[in-house]
Order: sequence, then C-alpha cells, then structure tokens
Amino acid sequence: MKQQLLSLSLVAFASTSLLVGASLAQADYPEKTINLVVGYSAGGGTDVMARTVAKYVEEQLGEGATVVVKNMPGAGGQIGFSAIASAEPDGYTIGTMNLPAAMALTYDRDADYDVDSFTWLANVVSDPNTLVVPKGSDIHSLEELIEHARNSPGKVPVGLSSLGGNDHFSAIQFAEAADVELNYVPFNGAAQARSALMGGHVAMGTMAFSQTVGFEEELRVLAVLSDERLPQAPDVPTAKELGFDIEMGSFRGLAAPAGLPDDIRADLVSALESMATDPAFLSDMARQGNPLSFSYGDDYQALAEAQDEAARRTWEETPWK
Repeated sequence: MKQQLLSLSLVAFASTSLLVGASLAQADYPEKTINLVVGYSAGGGTDVMARTVAKYVEEQLGEGATVVVKNMPGAGGQIGFSAIASAEPDGYTIGTMNLPAAMALTYDRDADYDVDSFTWLANVVSDPNTLVVPKGSDIHSLEELIEHARNSPGKVPVGLSSLGGNDHFSAIQFAEAADVELNYVPFNGAAQARSALMGGHVAMGTMAFSQTVGFEEELRVLAVLSDERLPQAPDVPTAKELGFDIEMGSFRGLAAPAGLPDDIRADLVSALESMATDPAFLSDMARQGNPLSFSYGDDYQALAEAQDEAARRTWEETPWK
C-alpha cells in the first residue's frame, strides 16, 4: 500500500512538474533574439515600417526582448517571404508580408510557399499607391502625363519596386484606364526605384504614398490611388477625382511560419495590439506618412486570402511574364 501511494505521489509530482515547466517556458518567451525578415532592401517603405514595429514590439514583449530586422532582398521579395515560410515555427523568425505582392509571386513563377504557409499575425499599414514624377519634370498634372505617354507609346519608362506587386498592378491599371502603353522598369525594391526616379533615369513611378514622404523636394505626386484624399496630403487629388477608376496600394503586416504555437501567436498578437494604441508609435507612423489599418489573426488571414484571389485574377487577365 505504501509503495502504491509512493508511486502515485511520484506520478502526481511529475505531472505537476511538467505543467509548471510548460508554464515557465511560455512565460519565458522570448528567450533569445527574434529575427524580423524584410524581403526588400533597407530604406523602402516596408523596411521603415519594420524597424518602427520592431522597436515597439520589443517594448510590449517586455524586458529582455530583442527584435532585429534582417533584410533579405531579391526576386521581388520572394527570398524573404520564402525564408519566413521555411523557418522553424518557434516564434524566433517572423517577417513582413506585403500584399498583394507576396501572393502575386506565387503565380508568375515556381514559389515554395502559398497563402497557407504562414501564421498571419497582424496587418499594420494600408498604403495607397501614387502616380509620381521627378520634381524637375515638365509634367505637372495627370493630364500632361497621359498626353506624354500617348505621344511616345511604349517608351515612357515607369519605375517599379518589382514586377507582380502593387506598384506593377498600379501601372497596369493606370495604363488600361488611360489607354496608354508604358515601359515597365522593375528594380530591387522601392528605395532603388525612388532613386532612379529622382535621378531622372525613369520618367514616372507608381510607388506607395509613404515612400514619397520626406522627398517632397525631389518628387511631384500627381495623384493618389485611393477612395479619398489622404489627410497627410490633402492637396493631392485621387485618380478617381480626375476621371480614372483606379485603386491600388500595399498592405503591410507581419506573419510567422505556419504552425506557430497558439501561446506564442497570442503573445505576439497581444504585443502588436498594444503597440497599435501606443501614442508614440502612432506619432512615429504619422510622421513617416504611413496610413494605418489594423487587422489581427483570423481577420488578417481573411485579408491575405482576398488579396491572393485578386492577384490570381490579375495574373489570368493581364499576365506580366
């Protein structure tokens, strides 16, 4: 009888130890550096957002948390997106997701991920695209841009952060709506496309609005591709105001590999939710010209699935390769 009681006590002790150990393991997250992968070069809108988010997520996760941005540019973002999808789902590799760009890449090439390859954490930014020219350009309005394009069919170079992303889709929509032909020139990220535009190497660009902020002396924004004028740029008309039914932008958020444990997912989503109400974070994002649009967990996944469907339709109707 004593032996049975001793055995039962040992089993109970072991079970309790396992529960306590699991609880401590959860409470200790993160125990090491969290890598935040960005599939584009430093200096672009996604990179700027990622570095701002990293700072505030560190604060929300608590003392000892470290989030390091790791730029992995190339292949229109595919290298970075693939790195996120293939990482160990342990909470120590997360990354930025750009919609519809990330999903578009799965249609024009062999990609080793799809919409189900990720644990969708939170969307942060909904950044509308713009039609923009160098400040020194002779083009001062959308009407003049269209006239220029019609006078040089297929010869007006438009700088893009990549093919198959929101910049490219914006250019396609503009060309179709205005009945013009453009020469698409992809770069390895928005920062390079912007540099080419400012240097006069391309005649126009279709970059996201936040990527024009701080460059007002070098760039002239002709129109924004959103439903309404932006509070950050109230004097810039929408393309719709000017008679062109064009709407396109970049959703930027964070995801982890599929299979992320529920407790770690909850920790990260909670940190992102708290970040979204931090006045300092909101001030930083406003200064950067980042229009905020938050969605979390399942809602973010639904957004990703909708953008995946939009990318599929664009590929079927206007293949870009």
